[in-house]
Amino acid sequence: MDAITLKLGAFLTLGPREKTMLEALQETAITLKPGRDLIQEGEHHHAAYILRNGWACSHKQMRDGGRQIIDIQIPGDFIGLRSLLLRTSDQGFTTLTDVELAKIGTEKIWDMFRVTPRLAVALLWVASCDQAVVVEHLVNIGKRDALARTAHFLLELGSRLSLVGHGEADSYACPLSQSILADALGVTAIHLNRVLRQLREAKLLVFKDGVITILDRKRLAEMAGFDSIYLDHQPPVRD
Repeated sequence: MDAITLKLGAFLTLGPREKTMLEALQETAITLKPGRDLIQEGEHHHAAYILRNGWACSHKQMRDGGRQIIDIQIPGDFIGLRSLLLRTSDQGFTTLTDVELAKIGTEKIWDMFRVTPRLAVALLWVASCDQAVVVEHLVNIGKRDALARTAHFLLELGSRLSLVGHGEADSYACPLSQSILADALGVTAIHLNRVLRQLREAKLLVFKDGVITILDRKRLAEMAGFDSIYLDHQPPVRD
């Protein structure tokens, strides 16, 4: 089962009509290499995408040339969905790995609301979950220290990946470089390296050879103040 079907299935049981519409949304597929801009901040008349495979990031560009990564997109995520109904995109999206994407335009979104309202509601759930994640990232950067911030982010990433069948919550492949991860966490790469060493020495978490391994979930979650309830990864709602 593909990642987007697994993700939406966490909210409702998809029937034949919803599955057919979901397949139609993914008819236009493209592949891109790392470092490609999918949507530029301030872009007009842009499309949205379903990220079928690979990783990307959303970000805001700063006047001094720097950027702040807002979130990391993984398989099963929508890219640019919220901005699709805005006149201009309020953020940029860039590929971090080789990706496979399904391009969707406004017309397909309207068709979905008209033909499969249950799937449209699931889409609103996705948008709500995405907003909850961004709010948690704001708390991360504003109130948690670097150690708790890193632990919280990596616990969250494991939960998101396990939902869509890309690893387990306590062990998953992570293609992010330390510089990208540091950018997402609002710390320097040097500081992040120290934090990862602290987590490793405390036998809480190891990031080695592109794999995150959580050694003691309970202690790590307590230290980070991590409660996955905001991710809303519960069994499907009843029809």
